[in-house]
Parts: sequence; C-alpha cells; structure tokens
Amino acid sequence: MQRSFLAQNPSVMWFLAALGLFTVVVTLLAEGTGSSVISTSFVKTLGKVLCLCLIAIAMDVVWGYCGILSLGHFAFFGIGGYSVGMWLMYARTEAIVETSMASSVIPPTPGEVQDAIAAQIFGVVGASEFPAIWMFSHSLVLQLLMVVLVPGVLALVFGWLAFRSRVTGVYLSILTQAMTLALSLYLLQNDSGLRGNNGLSGLQNIPGFDHLPQSTVSIVFFWASAVALGAGYLLFARVLSGKMGSVIRAVRDDEVRVRFLGYHVESYKLFVFTLTAIVAGIAGALYYPQAGIINPTEVAPIASIYLAVWVAIGGRGRLYGSVIGAAFVSLLASWFTGGGAPNINLGFYTIQWTEWWLVLLGASFVAVTLFFPGGIGSLFDRLKGEAK
Repeated sequence: MQRSFLAQNPSVMWFLAALGLFTVVVTLLAEGTGSSVISTSFVKTLGKVLCLCLIAIAMDVVWGYCGILSLGHFAFFGIGGYSVGMWLMYARTEAIVETSMASSVIPPTPGEVQDAIAAQIFGVVGASEFPAIWMFSHSLVLQLLMVVLVPGVLALVFGWLAFRSRVTGVYLSILTQAMTLALSLYLLQNDSGLRGNNGLSGLQNIPGFDHLPQSTVSIVFFWASAVALGAGYLLFARVLSGKMGSVIRAVRDDEVRVRFLGYHVESYKLFVFTLTAIVAGIAGALYYPQAGIINPTEVAPIASIYLAVWVAIGGRGRLYGSVIGAAFVSLLASWFTGGGAPNINLGFYTIQWTEWWLVLLGASFVAVTLFFPGGIGSLFDRLKGEAK
C-alpha cells in the first residue's frame, strides 16, 4: 500500500504543525483578540516575517536545490507589492475623492472623478493623468492577476533568454542583478508611473476594512501570510519530491551530465525560475499592505543579496533552513535597528547597533560560510542523526 505524500515526508507535516501552532498562539495573544500580550505593531512584524520566509523558500529552491544563484528575486517580490499597492491607492483615493465631491451642487461626472483621483495620486510628482500601467488599478481581481502574471512573464522571458544561451554561474548572477538594478533605476524616475522615489504609501488602509481597527486587520493579514507560507512550503516540497526533484538536484550538481543523459536542462531551470518568481510576487503582495509603503529601494540589488544571506545562514538545500534563516535574521535585524539592542560603551568608542548591524550581519555570513556551511538548519540533521 502506497503511503501518502505527508507520510513519506514527515518534515513537511512537522513544519505545517509548528506553523499552525505558532499562528494560533500569536492570535490568542494578539491585541486584536483582546488579550493584548502582543502589540499590533509586533503582529505586523511577525506577518511580514512570514512573507519573508516565503520568499526565502523560493530563493532556496532556485539556489539551494537548482543551483541558480539569483540576485534578482527580490525584484519579483517588489513587483507583487506594487501590483496590489496600485489598487490599494486607487480604491482608497477614490473613496476620499467621492466623499469630498458628494457635497457638490452639481454631481461630478465619472471623468471628473477620475481626473481628481489622478491628481491626488500623482500630484506629488507633478502629473495629473493616469499612466497606461494603471489601466487595471480600479479592479482588485485584475491587479491580483498582475501579482502572478507580471513576475511570471518577466521571469519566463528573462529565463528563456538566459538559459537558452546557457549562461551559468557567476555570469547568470550578474545578469539577474543587472535586471534588478535596471528595474529599481526605472522605478526611481518620476515618469515611471509609480510615483518615483515617493513610491506607494498608505497601503495599510485597506478598502472595505475601514470599519475595523488596525489590530484586527493585522490579524487578518497575519493569517493570510501564514496560510501562504504553509501552501508555499507544501508546493515546493511536492515539486522537489520524486523524479522531478531528483532531476532538479542533479542539474545543480552536474548540469552537463544531466544534459548528456537526455534531459532538457533548460526546461527544468526555466520552470523553477518562473515558479519561484511567481511565489515571490505573492509574498510581496502580502508583505507591503502590512508594511504600509513600498518604494524603489525595496527592489534594489542589495535586497536580493540580503535574501541570499538569509538562506545561507539558515542552510541552503533545506526548505526549513531557509525559513529559519529568514525568520532569525529579519527578527534580529528588527531588534538591532529598532533600538532594542543596548549600545555598548567601550570607553573610547560606543557601538551603536543601528549603525553596526550590517557589519555584524556580514561577519555572520562569512563565519557561516567558512566554519558552518550547512547553516542553522544542519543542526536538525545532526540531531536526527544522533537520534538514530
């Protein structure tokens, strides 16, 4: 009798159980449920961490399992955020404009309402008309479709051009970084249609949830992030099991030999690259309504480098390792940069962690690479081996 997928992969079941328990505990202790042990701001932080864990899993699949060191996956994350952010800004501004125009003696025409919305959104960059890329911003369904389609199509086109040319190794990493840099530089321009350096703001004000306090909204997004993380983990665990998973790992270990055995390596790489880009877009769409703002610095190349650091510290080639790395580093970063860590007075110099955090992160990455290449996740492998 053939066992189920979860029975064959107990680590997946353990992860989902731990995630479910964590979600329930946070919900019971959150301010939105009345217990107020955990503040609303920290619930939002935890929700954002879950989204970062989801993109870290995607990064681990494309790098740790398939061997493609992509330094551009945070661009797909940002695209997902911009896609949902456009609808959030449009819908919120539409409600404000319609309320202000309701007292007019002569009811405004639909065109006047549209012009007023455009002026409200783009006045900050000296424009008063909707750019072409905002043509679907009035529809939540279409913008959610863009969350999936835009990162997927961009990854598909980029991957097809790169993989068919058999660009590999550091050259491919440079190309992905160049793609991200080009996107961030484009978004910085005021005529990009996305408000330049100002980005999209006020995303925490969710249309239709105006009657609910932020404490309740934060719980809703926290749960949505937890469900997305669980679904993403299960999806990638499924993809990496069986024959497909074996071929993906083989491509990482010896691409030439896999091609010699008759497998179309480019198709496998393109599938992994595109699928992980789509998941990254979904993670971004959930992250930025909790962050409240998105701007071009969010998709700068340095963000994708941080993502690689998280996966390396957690332990690449292990799905749970990437989750541990992303959660550990992002929470630690929030503590150090948010003023939670006390400064250290050495007498001749005071270490202020808001300034030295990146140095500590870089040193940790180097130390893990040199002395602990398996990352934090390898500790579970050792415990498993000792238990046997």
